[in-house]
Amino acid sequence: MANKQRKFSAEFKAEAVQLVVQSQRPVARVAHELEINESTLGYWVKAYRAKHGLTPGEPAGEDTPTPVTAARIAALEAENRRLAQENAFLKKAAAFFAREQA
Repeated sequence: MANKQRKFSAEFKAEAVQLVVQSQRPVARVAHELEINESTLGYWVKAYRAKHGLTPGEPAGEDTPTPVTAARIAALEAENRRLAQENAFLKKAAAFFAREQA
């Protein structure tokens, strides 16, 4: 039998991490409730805490964005970069075609 690896969206990961970080619930309990591997959730939580300088068991401060907000900001920043690249390309194309017409 093939072992299928599930893919999780950034929003799902962020919400799962938020359940652990914000509510101080154990990783094992949250992982069991969400039916995901405990080590997977533990890795997500560890990465979030390392990124935001939190120690295990320390609640997120008021200035620390929630995992959901952080994921949303990251997605918006990626979209912003993509749109900036498209805009730069369109400007170059418009300049090229303007020279062709002259």
